[in-house]
Amino acid sequence: MEAIRRYKDRILGFLSNDIGIDLGTANTLVYVKGRGIVINEPSIVAMNQKTGAVVAVGAQAKEMLGRTPAHIVAVQPVVDGVISDFEVTSEMLTYLIGKAQAGHAKLLGPRVVIGVPSGVTSVEVRAVRDAARAAGAREVHIIEEPMAAAIGIELPVHEPLGSMVVDIGGGTTDIGVISLGGLVNARNVRIAGDRFNTDIVSHVRNEFKMLIGEKSAEETKIAIASIAIGRLPLETLVRGRDLVTGLPHEMRITDQDIRNAIGHSIEELVEAVKDVLETTPPEIISDVMQRGIYLAGGGALIRGIPEFLTSALGVPVIVAPDPLTAVVRGTSIVLNDLDAYRDALLKSDDELVPTE
Repeated sequence: MEAIRRYKDRILGFLSNDIGIDLGTANTLVYVKGRGIVINEPSIVAMNQKTGAVVAVGAQAKEMLGRTPAHIVAVQPVVDGVISDFEVTSEMLTYLIGKAQAGHAKLLGPRVVIGVPSGVTSVEVRAVRDAARAAGAREVHIIEEPMAAAIGIELPVHEPLGSMVVDIGGGTTDIGVISLGGLVNARNVRIAGDRFNTDIVSHVRNEFKMLIGEKSAEETKIAIASIAIGRLPLETLVRGRDLVTGLPHEMRITDQDIRNAIGHSIEELVEAVKDVLETTPPEIISDVMQRGIYLAGGGALIRGIPEFLTSALGVPVIVAPDPLTAVVRGTSIVLNDLDAYRDALLKSDDELVPTE
């Protein structure tokens, strides 16, 4: 039976593409089997409200943020890690899957593995599955992002050994404890990159009486955000509108300003990790203390965050290699051996899962 299954998979491999997708709030990454990560674009769609047509998707749509006429709106179809607009998400996935297969299209629709935040409801899982099927997928599998990240980092997820992953994404942070191929404990909190951007906008408005956009706040965060105080202060130029005069204004802000802005959210994130640790079995806590907590996602790149978490939690915190792509690399590994990771996949009520 095993030989027959492998032969069947090989034949289907010639007829269709296997695609892994990290469906993120900020960015969507797409992996194609045999070609690697082929797309890394913002999860944004620009829509023409008069005609209902899609004007741009991904990087092109992000360039339009805050720069469009009234009838063109840039939409984030994935909010806090879940689909908020089914039709727009379907359009985005159709575009991304089509772009990923450009010049490599095959007879059958692709087999797709999609990473979603932990703790999603069955309704949200079905929305993701239906959107992927509407985009042309032949077979859709859903995996929770902490598990996908752990697989992508190549942690020993199948062994009776506790591993802990904190995936700080754009809309949510996923905290997961993994052992024996499943999530032992998990929590999803809405404290992540978008929250940090909002904090920076609010801080600049309150402290300097200047209004900046969220895109500017994100660029500032990437440029100078630091949790630790360095020897040399980091600074960057920000431009916006002076709230007193109403005129354009620019000023320099430092990493200390960013620390002041996002400090409260970082403290909340630490408390969320502590809550997960407090409800984790002691044997697994022992494993985590020995092996450390792994950081994934864009938030892991904030300067000083592993050292800060190590100090606050009393557990070594390690930034995963290439943390931005950990989840999509995990989906690629799952695609290569679906049977080995069958227990890690989420199952919907209407899905019949093969047992062989």
